[in-house]
Formats: sequence, C-alpha cells, structure tokens
Amino acid sequence: MAYLPAGMPTPQASQDDAAFWDGCNHKKLVIRHCNGCQRFFHPPAPACPRCASTKVDWKEVSGNGTVFTYTIGHHAVHSSLKGHKPYNVAIVLLDDADDVRLVSNVVDVEAHDMKIGMPVSIFWDEISEGVYLPRFKKNIAKEAA
Repeated sequence: MAYLPAGMPTPQASQDDAAFWDGCNHKKLVIRHCNGCQRFFHPPAPACPRCASTKVDWKEVSGNGTVFTYTIGHHAVHSSLKGHKPYNVAIVLLDDADDVRLVSNVVDVEAHDMKIGMPVSIFWDEISEGVYLPRFKKNIAKEAA
C-alpha cells in the first residue's frame, strides 16, 4: 500500500530528470555525477552546478542516509489528502552521494517519532503499476551501531 493516498499527482519527467525517474521505476537510485569535479548533485541538470562541466553522467547509490530535517503535514495540500492522517516530508542526506539531499517521506515512523539524524534506507513505494517513488524506512541496524 502506498504511503500517501491514491490521487496524488505522479512525477512528470523532464529532459533533465528522466533518467532519475526511469531508475526509480527499476528500483535503482541514480544520482547525477560530475566527471569534472567528481561530485554528485541533485536536482539533475545538464551541467555541474559547482564547476560547470557538461561531462556528467548517472551513478547508482545505495539509498542509505539520515534525516537531515523534516516537517509534519497536518493540512491537505492536495484534495486526495483530505482526511488522511498526518504525514512527514523528510529531507534525507544520502550517505554515499556527497551532500545530496532528497525530499521524500519516511514511511514506517509515526509523526511524533520522527527525529533529525535518524538513519534511513531506501524503500520503493509503488504508487501505480510500475511507477515507484524513492521513500525511506528507519534503518534499525544502523541506528544500533
């Protein structure tokens, strides 16, 4: 079952981020990588925002990270959220992609249990047939370490 209710808009790929969404639909987290300065960056763009190199490609990353910050949504920002319980919107700092942060959700943590610094791992949330979004679950093994 998807984290958010049916009826939420699905991602609309652009020329710059089509490979990101295609990777998601194959359950692979790919992040834009610069071959000039060897840094990851997100959101995707045709050139590196640090060094302006156009020698960029895509690299798969683990999907492990930590909650950098978050907010709890109590109000319906879309009609499909009317009557839905509070949900989190988390910014996840990825472990192996420099300082890349993804906006997502942590799907297995109640609103009152969310914490900055919480270790998380990728979870592929199927929002419609064959369409997956990168969401996260609490990484209990990493938290205990």
